[in-house]
Amino acid sequence: MLRDVERSALARAVVLAARGLGGTSPNPVVGCVVLDADGAVAGEGWHARAGGPHAEVVALAVAGERARGGTAVVTLEPCDHTGRTGPCSGALLAAGVARVVLAVADPDPRAAGGAATLAAAGVDVVTASVEDAREALRVNASWLLAQRLGRPHVTWKYAATLDGRSAAADGSSRWITSPQARADAHLLRARSDAVVVGVGTVLADDPSLTVRDLPATGDDVADAELAWRAPLRVVLDADGRTPPDAAVRRGGGPGAGETLVLTAAEVGRGPGGVDLPAVLAVLHARGVRSVMLEGGPRLAGAFVDAGLVDRVRAYVAPALLGQGSAALVSAVTGTSMDAVVRLEVDDVARVGPDLRVDLVPGHE
Repeated sequence: MLRDVERSALARAVVLAARGLGGTSPNPVVGCVVLDADGAVAGEGWHARAGGPHAEVVALAVAGERARGGTAVVTLEPCDHTGRTGPCSGALLAAGVARVVLAVADPDPRAAGGAATLAAAGVDVVTASVEDAREALRVNASWLLAQRLGRPHVTWKYAATLDGRSAAADGSSRWITSPQARADAHLLRARSDAVVVGVGTVLADDPSLTVRDLPATGDDVADAELAWRAPLRVVLDADGRTPPDAAVRRGGGPGAGETLVLTAAEVGRGPGGVDLPAVLAVLHARGVRSVMLEGGPRLAGAFVDAGLVDRVRAYVAPALLGQGSAALVSAVTGTSMDAVVRLEVDDVARVGPDLRVDLVPGHE
């Protein structure tokens, strides 16, 4: 059972963990708050990038001697192995903490075991309830799914009018949603390991797929970190039609990540032009754990049909076009209710004049 001060510390640790999104893969994001023996916050930390110090080590360094006899509240079970850094279980023991509250057990057998090591040494180890751990599970959803399925988590992002149109029939409307919604989408891009489009989008729109125009998060440290995030830019191009001078191939400056063009010769053919499971396998092998799918309606439909969309992020503008491009073209969609793809609303927020709706696959 968590104490009230520990619940507050866990909520803060989740906020800290989110600072690492887009920068820690193939590692998880982790946040830690150290409370002194009186329950006051003594130190905070988060895992900022793979190979860097872990959240517990950062928080303990800030806390110093105040950690002795105190409590470490962490979003993920402290690691128990030596990789590029030492085990966090050892760091917690050396700091003399008396209690460790963890939100989520580590499913990676190479790193798990920290809780048992701490308990064996006499530390009071408490695992949060499912309800208390809900946000910690959410912030690490991509990494946890990749651990379970061996492929990256895929978020399909699209913008559309209220009647489901992503562009006007005459092609005159470049932007469907507001500047606020577009900035919010760039935040999602900055927090993703890779952004994926099809060659059709490249030929039609020549996107750069860079991170820019980020909204202020209200956290100066996080804002500075996010401004330099540059996800891998991936083009799915079965027949190698991406022009050599395409904007997505250009580098230079913050926000412009490496570019990977995948052809059918490399990953095989499939309904999306290329073999989509093979694409995700290639990305997973490169350390990608979260994918933001920004391709056109046919590519998005192919991912949906293959059951490879784990979250939908929809920006809905309060407007009606009547005619124009649909946001999704999917073989699943049909005339029978048996063909309906069920989704559950996970979150709804207003972004400027638009609505942002997050959805996850539903359960029968």
